[in-house]
Amino acid sequence: MKKLLFQFDTDAVPSVFDTVVGYDGGADRITGYGGVTPETVGALVDGTIYTRGGSEKKSTAIFVGGSGMTEGEALFKAVRKRFFGPFRVSCMLDSNGANTTAAAGVALVAKAAGSLQGKKAVILAGTGPVGMRSAALLAGEGAEVTIAGRALDRTQAAADAINARFKVRVLAAATPDEASRVALVKGTNLVFTAGAIGVELLPEAAWADEASIQFVADYNAQPPTGIGGIEAMDKARARHGKASFGALGIGGLKLKLHRACVGKLFDNTEQVFDAEEIYALARKMA
Repeated sequence: MKKLLFQFDTDAVPSVFDTVVGYDGGADRITGYGGVTPETVGALVDGTIYTRGGSEKKSTAIFVGGSGMTEGEALFKAVRKRFFGPFRVSCMLDSNGANTTAAAGVALVAKAAGSLQGKKAVILAGTGPVGMRSAALLAGEGAEVTIAGRALDRTQAAADAINARFKVRVLAAATPDEASRVALVKGTNLVFTAGAIGVELLPEAAWADEASIQFVADYNAQPPTGIGGIEAMDKARARHGKASFGALGIGGLKLKLHRACVGKLFDNTEQVFDAEEIYALARKMA
């Protein structure tokens, strides 16, 4: 029985990245649909749940992707709402790669730290999907988390969304310039950056001699890095007495995690991989 993965993408064109990793994760065939919405996904889901029966049904699975996490969450909810009784297949949400990337980054730092309980964490440029998921996972580990962004209203809205979705307490801070970012990281233990390509958010001098900082992690794979003085391949590398994590150092686990999740979709029809389930697996794999 062929393992069929149906990729429902909220963008106009299904992601090539997700398609490649889907094959590497064990799918025999991937069929991608672009521009899928909660209003149009019903018939697509029906095609996955009404065709195969019994033990054959586990060889069909659904992956929800796209660049927007808000749109992806709405689509994922609509997919799962279509299931009932035995008429269901396993499914995974990884819009913008946020679930797997954030899970890998936080899991690696958590492993290095031993415990994140009570640690003070700041996520610079934290209002995007990866930053928001990282904040939720750090808070879930017991860290005191603040996400930062240029405008307080947008950052507060992101924090509110995290708190409502994950039942945690994440704070918001406005950091419109370098000086405000430098001031915010003083006294913190963990600094994550999840900003756009080509923007250094924190200069090396701002963290190198800050005694409280124990871990720095950046999700930007293209130079310059979001945190000055680290390299993309860093994976718990000692720099200035802190453990440094770069995007490619995190990315190795992210890819393994993504593939592992896809493989597990075909174990049975009950698998649901959202942030919490993906992170639980990341903690085992880190």
